[in-house]
Amino acid sequence: MGLIKAATSAIGSTLQDQWKEAIRCEDLGNDILMVKKTTPTGVITNKSTIIVAPGQCAVIYDNGRVLDATAEDGFYTFDTSSSPSFFAGQFGAVFKEMWQRFTYNGASAKEQAVFFFNIKEIIKNKFGTPAPVPYQDWSHAIPNEMTGETTPLGVKVKCFGTYTFRLVNPAAFMNNIAGTANVYRVSDLTEQIRSEVVAVFQNVLNELGNSAHKVPVLELPSQTDEIKQMMDEKVFDEPVRRRGLQIEVFSVESVTLDPDSERKIEEYEHNSNSRMQQGRVLDVMEKAASNANGAANGFMGIGMMNMASGGMGSAVMQNAFNPNQAPAQPTTPAEQPAQSAPAEEPANVNSWVCPTCGNTVTGKFCGECGTKKPEAKVCPNCGSNVNEGAKFCGECGTKLQ
Repeated sequence: MGLIKAATSAIGSTLQDQWKEAIRCEDLGNDILMVKKTTPTGVITNKSTIIVAPGQCAVIYDNGRVLDATAEDGFYTFDTSSSPSFFAGQFGAVFKEMWQRFTYNGASAKEQAVFFFNIKEIIKNKFGTPAPVPYQDWSHAIPNEMTGETTPLGVKVKCFGTYTFRLVNPAAFMNNIAGTANVYRVSDLTEQIRSEVVAVFQNVLNELGNSAHKVPVLELPSQTDEIKQMMDEKVFDEPVRRRGLQIEVFSVESVTLDPDSERKIEEYEHNSNSRMQQGRVLDVMEKAASNANGAANGFMGIGMMNMASGGMGSAVMQNAFNPNQAPAQPTTPAEQPAQSAPAEEPANVNSWVCPTCGNTVTGKFCGECGTKKPEAKVCPNCGSNVNEGAKFCGECGTKLQ
């Protein structure tokens, strides 16, 4: 007994009138995986027609064994005098094994039927990790200054996405899941396959986060092709395949860090910025110390970095030269030495600093505010300079003329 494919011309000819009955299945959509169809008597009469739609697979079932099967759409005639045809294409080997070995738990059904399987890709299946999953983030690696090695930052993530799957082995699906049910829907399998997909995804995360791949945690949504390739190579979806199914597409849509992981990354980036800034300060200091001509410019750069970093450059510089010495206090304008001219030009000995506006001038009066140049006075007792108009020496107290 087997199937004989009818010629296309026979569909509208008088041969159609010779078909005693027609067994067909409406479109299975995205919701149904298997449907059983039979006749009112439970017997498929000789010369009956079986219509297989695109995206369907038909298996002829007779008292607990498989008579024939096809995954090629078209019109077929059921002929009890012919041998199995197996117009199966991609399922040829599977169908032959079903024909030779298939029995449903050793039971013998008292009827003949056609089981139609949905072999289209089942889409729009969502998944999400119910709890944060550990992940090794190499984009925030922690250096070990003693060994020179780095270790990944341990974080926890929650991931959400979608996947698609396809029925690829009707025999395994029928034996392990559907049996001889009249209808088997996707919803009957949703929770089970979703939990298995999440377990598969955790294995994928472990692989993506190891030292061989080092995928940054926030770049996981862009690894769709890598995830599918890895699942096929490592056969992470083996529990799903045992059910006659296969994951076709696996896409991560969003990755969310738990609060503790967010805090870790914020602290890591803050400390990294501080170390980078400190490294720049020390680098400038080393270059300035090794170049006498550029020392002034080097330390001027340190001052600018100090202003930008809120004083960190100053602290680093003080600790670098003398870590036990307290920071030097800034001098007042009166205590600062007179500004020297560039090295290539001799300093003007007649220049003086205006006490009123601070402008450096060479004449007897300030060109900015008109203040007269103060005349220098010397204490006759100690020789210290005293201000004009002072009656007593500020150093020894000697009365002045």
